[in-house]
Amino acid sequence: MDRIWKKLAAACLGMVLFLGTAACGSQPAAENKEKEAGPYAGLPKVVLVGGDSSGKGSVGQRFGELVAQKVGKKTGGQLTIDYHPNAELGGDEDLLRQLRANDIQLVVGQMAPVTAFVPEGAVFDLPMVFAPYDGKTIDRVLNGDGSFRQKLAAAYDRAGLHYMGTLQNGTYRLMTSNRPVKRVEDFQGLKIRTMSNRNHMAFWSALGANPTPLAWPELYFSLQSGIVDAEENAADSILSANFNEVQKYVAETNVILYANEMVLNKKAWENLPKAYQKALEDAVREAREELAPTLIQVDRDCKEKLQKKGMTLVAYSPEFYQAVRNQPAVQELYKKIDAQTGGLGTVMREELEK
Repeated sequence: MDRIWKKLAAACLGMVLFLGTAACGSQPAAENKEKEAGPYAGLPKVVLVGGDSSGKGSVGQRFGELVAQKVGKKTGGQLTIDYHPNAELGGDEDLLRQLRANDIQLVVGQMAPVTAFVPEGAVFDLPMVFAPYDGKTIDRVLNGDGSFRQKLAAAYDRAGLHYMGTLQNGTYRLMTSNRPVKRVEDFQGLKIRTMSNRNHMAFWSALGANPTPLAWPELYFSLQSGIVDAEENAADSILSANFNEVQKYVAETNVILYANEMVLNKKAWENLPKAYQKALEDAVREAREELAPTLIQVDRDCKEKLQKKGMTLVAYSPEFYQAVRNQPAVQELYKKIDAQTGGLGTVMREELEK
């Protein structure tokens, strides 16, 4: 009997020692896990829903998806973005309405549609305003810490939005058409699709064209059926949409900078813990820096592919661009846009010239 009790006592002692050792060992393990989680330890998991209305494989889609990938990796999956490209959640206006209502929290897109809610965003409507500058100079103004960026961010804030930054590298939207446009006079009577933006429409009207706002999903059929004769888009969007099947010419009109901005719902941004805000800011900056150098080559490659598919590239001289800018109605539009933006257009031009 004594022998049995001794065995039981030894077994119990062994169990106590094992449990004690396990407990002591688990404490450093837990501490290591928390250390690895860094600033995100103990924070709730957050999912932001976002998207774009760009064409498949476009710069806008690449930008949004890369930010989503980076922020998920940075936070160990604590902050993730459920990203929907290619107008899965709707066109430009639908996305922005959902964004302002906080039904979705993030949108990547070009600037023009935002002016319906942020009047100051019309600075990007100034025709050919960025043309004399390289991508690095433009980036300093749009993503730096100067007066223009601060005033623009404040304008978005007043509209219930949070401006995260802009991806660009000095490339532009191109015009496609079914007839050659080689002189300013050739714009006369051209039925051109535009985004729903009064300044874009005013510019084309100033050249004698007939602007028609259409949603992106409607555009291919409208070109095919002759509802419109022409449209303006970035080279990658033109290629991915197969507009070469329904258009003959692609022209380097360079009216509007090809840029994609990332915007969040203001309340969604403010509700994010500071650590998540920092992770998202870093992800956006890193994505911009990674993608920007590729944009010039993408633009060049897409133009070459469009030509191989049968389109004729129309290039212009500096005199052509100057002739466009010198049109009295275009000069008047410059003044109107500056008034719309409370002088922000002047601030931007001054910073570009520094």
